[in-house]
Amino acid sequence: MNNFSLENKTAYVTGGAKGIGKTVALGLAGNGADVAIVDIDMDAASEVVKEIEAMGRRSMAISCDVTSADDVETMVNRIVSEWGKLDIAFNNAGICLNVPSEDLTYDQWKKVIDINLNGVFLTSQAAGRVMIKQKGGVIINTASMSGHIVNVPQPQSAYNASKAAVIMLTKSLAVEWVNHNVRVNSISPGYIATEMTLSAPEEWKSRWTDLTPAGRMGKPEELISAILYLANDASSYTTGMDLVVDGAFTCI
Repeated sequence: MNNFSLENKTAYVTGGAKGIGKTVALGLAGNGADVAIVDIDMDAASEVVKEIEAMGRRSMAISCDVTSADDVETMVNRIVSEWGKLDIAFNNAGICLNVPSEDLTYDQWKKVIDINLNGVFLTSQAAGRVMIKQKGGVIINTASMSGHIVNVPQPQSAYNASKAAVIMLTKSLAVEWVNHNVRVNSISPGYIATEMTLSAPEEWKSRWTDLTPAGRMGKPEELISAILYLANDASSYTTGMDLVVDGAFTCI
């Protein structure tokens, strides 16, 4: 039996139009899943849908503001209505604002917390309700090594706080839903070479690689196997875990 196969599984990926979300969505589809791309950038999401359909898998692009309970409920209901079930929820949408805390406005703070934490709660809750009825499912939340350490030299207190909260939210939901056969885990990437990190100032990127024992940023593709492990029966006894993929950054 191939425990890593996702044949006959349905999934969604929030923030699936770009970066880590896009890479993981293609990885899920490449291993047999039908994948809905959930984003606010419908042009980019539609392009990912085409790539997935070219693999012979079903896909759809869904516009959704993850901070809106109504949007999130509509998104999940559409997937279940069209595909009959929801097996895998990858709650990945997030933002980061690099602003010194003394200058960070309350609106900026709330924006980061609303997307990174409240959005993960709303999507986890909506997916969890469906999975509890189904008597099974997998939820994977994108946290960050920033939930474990304080990044330097960039100031990002709101981001760090939001990701630490995602880790604890994940553990809490895992305990609440384990008897419903709903597993909830999180993944905490280190510095991954996406459009967002690669656009950072050169002095920041140099500092990041100097501080990473692996001596480089990770590639988005290097997260796929970790997600596949959490997404299928290979991890049937794994719930409430935060899987750190960071080139040993948090070891020092």
